[in-house]
Amino acid sequence: MSSTTTQNHPESVRIHAIDGYSLGAVVRRHPGSSSLPRPVVIINPATSVRSLYYARFANYLHAHGSDVLTYDYRGIGESAHGSLRRFRADWLDWGASDFEGVLQYAAAHFPGQPIDVVGHSIGGFLIGLAPSAHLVRRIFTMGAQYAYWRDYLPNERKRMLLRWDVVMPLLAYVYGYVPGKRLGWMEDTPKEVALDWARMGPRFELSLRRRRKLPDDVTDRMTLAHRFGRIRAPILALGIEDDPFGTVPAIDRLLGYYMQSERHHLRLTPAAIGQDAIGHFAFFHQRFRESLWPIALDWLHNQTLPSPLPGSMRHRFPEGQAENPATQPAEEKQHERSIHAPST
Repeated sequence: MSSTTTQNHPESVRIHAIDGYSLGAVVRRHPGSSSLPRPVVIINPATSVRSLYYARFANYLHAHGSDVLTYDYRGIGESAHGSLRRFRADWLDWGASDFEGVLQYAAAHFPGQPIDVVGHSIGGFLIGLAPSAHLVRRIFTMGAQYAYWRDYLPNERKRMLLRWDVVMPLLAYVYGYVPGKRLGWMEDTPKEVALDWARMGPRFELSLRRRRKLPDDVTDRMTLAHRFGRIRAPILALGIEDDPFGTVPAIDRLLGYYMQSERHHLRLTPAAIGQDAIGHFAFFHQRFRESLWPIALDWLHNQTLPSPLPGSMRHRFPEGQAENPATQPAEEKQHERSIHAPST
């Protein structure tokens, strides 16, 4: 879809999560109708990052023809109501209640429009927890994973393990929440969110707790994992080589749950676009408007990949829907393929 000149008048709204909790959100909507159904893009933030952080990227998507909906998870930004000291919220609340409520809002208030999702970090994981996520047409993620400590970047692992898996939960127990603002880490964070992060293992459904307890039984836990399998939306997952969270094993671990989606995992080095560093957060900075943002835009609008590829690509077919192995090239017989950009 080509760029369009539009007036951007963000509208602040309140959206009810599935359990009735009031979430702060901002809608960027085009007036009138279009000849083709205009997509509406929901942006899922990283853990304890305010939706305001994504405002410039949301404006960019809006300027190129999409309606855009940004929001804060409960306990964060405009969705924080009072002290977090005794506030109860965890990753299941953020995905199965908050994102689910936003998804239902989009379906009701943008009828007939395809729904796409951009997920940053944990925001790409929370998509799969929502019962209505099968409504999503396309997904773009940046550094999306669920923070299993063994997947941290090896040369950063000890430092990250100490901060996020030792100090953070300790602070949560001492203060009743994580005073992230004071530490310059992130927004203040609900206790149970911090504990979900710190105790995450290789299989998320065996690690998440509800008020310190596992979901009631094995069936409930498996139901969480099976929700991911209901999603058919094709996924482009971008990973940056200097991102200490979004490593190859971390992103692939999450993509493994979206087993009925066609999945593309694009790996990019900062040097490929003339940068010294990008990391986990800088993708959404304005300076990448011309170099990185079009990757997301082209995927969401047309499901197209950059050409030529700026890095390496791993392609995974939906489970059980790969082409006949006998007719595939040798490198595709594992239902995957890796494509590398030419060296420069």
